[in-house]
Amino acid sequence: MSSRTLQIPTAKVFEPLLKPARYKGAHGGRGSGKSHFFAGLAVEDAILEPGISGEGLRTVCIREVQKDLKESAKLLIEDKLQRFGLGEADGFKVYKDVIQTPKDGIIIFKGMQDYTAESIKSLERFKRAWIEEAQTLTLRSLTMLRPTIREPGSEIWAGWNPRRKKDAIDEFLRGNKPENAAVVEANWRDNPWFPQTLSDERQLDLERYPERYEHIWEGDYAKAFEGAYFVKGLAEAKLEGRIGRVAKDPLLPLRAFFDIGGSGARADAMAIWIVQWVGQEIRVLDYIEGVGQVLAYYVTELRKRKYQEAICYLPHDGANSNAITGKTYGQHLAEAGFEVEIIPNQGAGAASMRIEAVRRILAYCWFNEATTEGGREALGFYHERKDEARNIGLGPDHDWSSHCADAFGLMAIVWEPQASPMVSDLYDDHSYGHESRSEITGY
Repeated sequence: MSSRTLQIPTAKVFEPLLKPARYKGAHGGRGSGKSHFFAGLAVEDAILEPGISGEGLRTVCIREVQKDLKESAKLLIEDKLQRFGLGEADGFKVYKDVIQTPKDGIIIFKGMQDYTAESIKSLERFKRAWIEEAQTLTLRSLTMLRPTIREPGSEIWAGWNPRRKKDAIDEFLRGNKPENAAVVEANWRDNPWFPQTLSDERQLDLERYPERYEHIWEGDYAKAFEGAYFVKGLAEAKLEGRIGRVAKDPLLPLRAFFDIGGSGARADAMAIWIVQWVGQEIRVLDYIEGVGQVLAYYVTELRKRKYQEAICYLPHDGANSNAITGKTYGQHLAEAGFEVEIIPNQGAGAASMRIEAVRRILAYCWFNEATTEGGREALGFYHERKDEARNIGLGPDHDWSSHCADAFGLMAIVWEPQASPMVSDLYDDHSYGHESRSEITGY
């Protein structure tokens, strides 16, 4: 058939993606039509693109994990073929696991986790790669895919609903967008064919589940996990204007609250909150996090951010000896010039105590927006594990957000000594003050 007879309606928001580009990305919330656009583009390019040496276009539709074709874009592309009136006479033929396109071209559907560095070479002659649900694509998968789709004029497409700025696709196409990339944001209001059914669902989420609405429908990062412990308090802080520009008071002490990680490749994260107590206000100035870094890294980071005078509050494991040096975290920090306080173990139920303490003090917190974003993201995600079959709570989930939450919880416990008698004499057992400093610290 002639390409001139094929009319594919396109929402205005996607027009920049109609021009050739090495990378094409569309991010945003539900109902924007991202997948429909790329499905239509896959069909259109199969007709227009002659392919290598004249044969048809080879396209691979990719997910990070694909257990069966029901999870793929195959049904969506089949629907486009039907809507456009395209069939075998036009060079399209649908098989069980592939779609044949004009001039013996092909569309296949794969999961990146099924590929190794060797097996992915089978995709080297493909000129289109469409990544579905690209927010789930790992850095490993993206790193393998990019040099594989290498033919002249080849393109890599990605559609995703953003979760975190650190997701591989988000860092690549938004954090530091390549010059040869076209990226658009598309949400429900950009879809001229947005159906009434979805409109009703959107309104229902807005009314009943405001903590997840911005992420699902407006394409914002996932700032809160549904049912998360602190989502209500963080939402109130935003509503009341307590997330904005917060400056430190030069006359009041700086306090750094730690959750201790390790320096190994698989170690837990180290999390540090920087706060000041100003009357009944808790000014949350900064958040520092790292994985696999030695303690000297955090010492340098604290100094670089001008927190060298901060009092460092460590959990009880700050008094544990290092297997290599024989010294504790507290001693190392003291030798680096910091005043250190070790907070004793709160015993059984410590995690629950920290959660309740944070819930009580969030109303007093003012967050410096620019420097606490990563920490607030983690606090908004921190949630309970559940036995879904029995609907039983299993306590706080130990995931990427828990270290940040534990450090913040330590701050909450220390801030309210009148409400927590056990911390009235916190510092008698382990205290490393200025007199413990050493000139030979290595920091």
